[in-house]
Amino acid sequence: MLRFFEDFPIGLAEIYGPVVVTKEDIVGFAREYDAQPFHVDEDAARESFVGRLIASGWHSCALNMRLVAEGFLLDATSMGSPGVEEVKWLRPVLPGDALRTRMIVKGARTSSSRPERGLVDFLFEMINQRDEVVLSQSNWIMFGRRGHPWPPAAGRGPRPSDAPAPPAEPAPARPPAFFDELRVGDATELGSHRFMADEIIRFARAYDPQPFHVDPEAARQSAFGGLCASGWHTAAAWMQRWVAHRAAMEAEAARRGQLPARLGPSPGFRNLRWSKPVYAGDTIAYRSAVTELRPSASRPGWGIAFQRNSGTNQHGEEVFSFEGAVFWERRPRGE
Repeated sequence: MLRFFEDFPIGLAEIYGPVVVTKEDIVGFAREYDAQPFHVDEDAARESFVGRLIASGWHSCALNMRLVAEGFLLDATSMGSPGVEEVKWLRPVLPGDALRTRMIVKGARTSSSRPERGLVDFLFEMINQRDEVVLSQSNWIMFGRRGHPWPPAAGRGPRPSDAPAPPAEPAPARPPAFFDELRVGDATELGSHRFMADEIIRFARAYDPQPFHVDPEAARQSAFGGLCASGWHTAAAWMQRWVAHRAAMEAEAARRGQLPARLGPSPGFRNLRWSKPVYAGDTIAYRSAVTELRPSASRPGWGIAFQRNSGTNQHGEEVFSFEGAVFWERRPRGE
């Protein structure tokens, strides 16, 4: 039965899953979107900050999206999400983990400008087979309201463009700075990614199979008016560009005979915004800017760098942003 906004009362709780995560799943996702050593290589992972092979945090977000989609979104009047208030990666996801998602409705409100729509505030907790919470996520999702026409009228779709924007050039490679050498305001152009229809559909079938991500005709009839990428695909492509830029910097350090600064995992992020749809054919230029620097109290020799990360389309419109944090190695004493 199709679920409307009114079918998500405050306090409602449901559990979806499980999905079992294999080593091949972890390595496969990471090779495409987050090829850091502790996600792709067991031997390298043992020598890393985390000490073992773990799933990318973006992979766990994508798996949570899959469980949520299969659990209720595909049978609901879902109209997408404006973003995510906060994600905390509380424990690593390991090969063999069986993950479930617990959904709790925290709040709900109707739209003041669009009475046919309502917004529901969810808490999603991803739980492993030991009943440990590995991921906590808070965000709003928009639904159609009962008593109003469904599906809604088709949206306008992507803006016409004479030609795709030229790819944004990443910043020139240089040896990675240590935490102590970073400065608030430092900004890096990470390069761009063009979202093609086949890639959008492939990612969405695996992690976010809502009709406007997997079916071009259904997408044209939706509120988006055209095939658009999953928000988690947009985020994963940012991570892909970040890792590629880091790899170029580390290669430059090796060319100069220097030891590069290492990165650890991220504890999570806040204020992720999908401010505009990313349509098939869009080219998104990604960047990252340092906003705060904090020595780690729990990990001597490391600091935490806070960043505002974003993506801008070929029309100059920001389509994606979030505030992230990552453990960053300090320069060894005596160097």
